[in-house]
Amino acid sequence: MFSPKAKKNFMLAVVGYKPQDYRLEEVPLPKVGPEEVVIRVKRVGICASDLKCYQGADRFWKGPPTPYVKPPFIPGHEFIGEVVKLGPGASEKYNLKIGDKAISEQILPCWNCRFCLSGKYWMCETNNVYGFHGGIDDGGMAEYMKFPQGTINYKVPRDLPDDVAVMIEPLSCAIHAVQRANIELGDIVVIAGAGAIGLCMLQIAKLKNPGKLIMLDTKEKRLEIAQELGADIVINLTEEDAIAKVKDSSDGYGCDIYIEASGYPQAVEQGLEMIRKLGTYVEFGVFGHEAKVDWSIIGDQKELDIRGSHLGPYCYPLAIEYLRKRLVKVDMIVTHTFPLREYKKAMKIASEGHNSIRVTLTPNENT
Repeated sequence: MFSPKAKKNFMLAVVGYKPQDYRLEEVPLPKVGPEEVVIRVKRVGICASDLKCYQGADRFWKGPPTPYVKPPFIPGHEFIGEVVKLGPGASEKYNLKIGDKAISEQILPCWNCRFCLSGKYWMCETNNVYGFHGGIDDGGMAEYMKFPQGTINYKVPRDLPDDVAVMIEPLSCAIHAVQRANIELGDIVVIAGAGAIGLCMLQIAKLKNPGKLIMLDTKEKRLEIAQELGADIVINLTEEDAIAKVKDSSDGYGCDIYIEASGYPQAVEQGLEMIRKLGTYVEFGVFGHEAKVDWSIIGDQKELDIRGSHLGPYCYPLAIEYLRKRLVKVDMIVTHTFPLREYKKAMKIASEGHNSIRVTLTPNENT
C-alpha cells in the first residue's frame, strides 16, 4: 500500500524541465494497469549520464538528430524498490507479490522493431530508457515509480541491502561491457575511468583471469580503491604518462584490451594510442561532447576491433547473483546517500567527485 505521506494521490518527485532546472514537486501517484508494477522507491543512484543531462550536455538536449530528453521528466534509471501495487497479470508474469523487492531493466522495449523481434531488445529502435522522457518512462527520483507493461522486471532477494541492490543496474552494464571485450587468459586489460561502473568492470574482468589489470583515472582515492578491488597496476593520468607506462608493461606492444568507461573524449585518443595492433577497443562511456580521432589508426595502422557497449542486456540475473555472493563488492563504491529533498546537494557532490563515487538518494526517508 502507499505510505501515509502519499496523501491525496500525490507524491514527491524531482522533475527536470531544462538544464540546471530540476525541481522538487508534488506529482500524481502512478496508476497501475494490466501487467504493470508500482514500487515504493527505496534507493536511486545518480549516474554520470544523469549528471551530464542535468548539466546540459548537447547529446541530451540538442541531439543529433533530435533532443533525447523530453521534459518534463522524472530522472533516475538506477533504482531499487518495494512492490506496493500489481496490475492484473503482473504477479504471474514476474513472480512478484506485494512487499517483494524488485527492479526493472533500464530500457522499455517496444517489442515491435527488428531489434526487439530478434531478441536484441537493448538496441530497441525507440530507445526509451527510464529517467529521460516524461510519462511512462519516468524514473526513480520519486517516492514511487511504475514499471509499465512490456518492461523486463525481476524479483531481488530480500536479504540484499538497498545500498547494494541499487548497484544492480550499473553492474549489469559492467558485465555486458566486459562480455563485449572477449578477454582471454593472460590478456593485458586497461579500464579507463574508475567510477562506479569502471570499478565494477574491474571486478568482472578479474573473474576472467587476465594477465594484468590496469586502471586509469585522475583521482588518487579512486585508484586506491581500484587496487583494493584487484587492479594490478593503477595510473594517475595527472602524474604519469599512461601510454608509456602501459607499453612498458607489455614489452612495448600495448594492451590487448582497452575499455573506455570515463566518457571523456580524450580517453578515446589515449586508448587508440595505447592498444596493440589487432587489439580490442570497447566504448562504454557516454560523452557530453563529440570525440574525434584519426581513423587511420583503427584501420591502416592497427586493424583494431572496435566494439560498443550499451546497457546490460541479459545481465541482471548475473548481477543479482554476483552481488548476493559478494563476488562483486560495492561497499566502497556507494559512498554518499541523501534524502530526496537534498537532490541538488547530491548532484553537486556527485559532479565534483572529490570524495564520492556513487551518490544515491533515498526518496522515502526524510522527504
